[in-house]
Amino acid sequence: MELKNKRIGFLGDSITEGHGVEHFENIYWNRIARETGAVCFGYGIGGTRIAPQHGDKDDPKWAQYFGSRVDTMEPDLDVVVVFGGTNDYGHGDAPLGTPADRDESTFYGAYHVLLNKLFARYPKAEIVLMTPLHRLNENDCTYNEFGMRRPVNLQGYVDAILEIASVYGTPVLDLYRTAGINPIVPVQQELYMPDGLHPNDEGQARIAQRLIGFLRSL
Repeated sequence: MELKNKRIGFLGDSITEGHGVEHFENIYWNRIARETGAVCFGYGIGGTRIAPQHGDKDDPKWAQYFGSRVDTMEPDLDVVVVFGGTNDYGHGDAPLGTPADRDESTFYGAYHVLLNKLFARYPKAEIVLMTPLHRLNENDCTYNEFGMRRPVNLQGYVDAILEIASVYGTPVLDLYRTAGINPIVPVQQELYMPDGLHPNDEGQARIAQRLIGFLRSL
């Protein structure tokens, strides 16, 4: 895919919003715009998840989730990149669910609903998914900060995304396995992800590099 002048929307969480970077222009999608000539739109909101939060529905922050924001995006995009799931593992209170789910009460179901919303709104666009990056404590299957027991570790959510994508033939950039960033490696945490979750400027550059190559391969 030639990226110059392509209109690309990036639907995400705090990583797409730029939490952890020193300079706004170094968020991965701004780097992509600068390096390729694409016209990029960032739709990142910190703390948001693929699945709706069941508790705290009166809190505007927790009421937002990926599917609820599709209609606020630019209407004429050539590419949509979805980058989420780490917050569903980290503090979401929706169950993981099963591959058969097709409603927003579970992670599986909410991801199916999200994709179908995107397919309907952007029937000619390329929809591209990215899996979560590694993070510290990603194998913790005890209780999250909302008192919900995590059903699986972070890799379980990554594998669910890959499974869902295979249903639709949707391309996936598996950052979990190919970004080359894992904060359990001290030097990688220092270089790319100082807080163990949010990439810094160098980490965002790594994401941009991987994504540019992936998009150009489509």
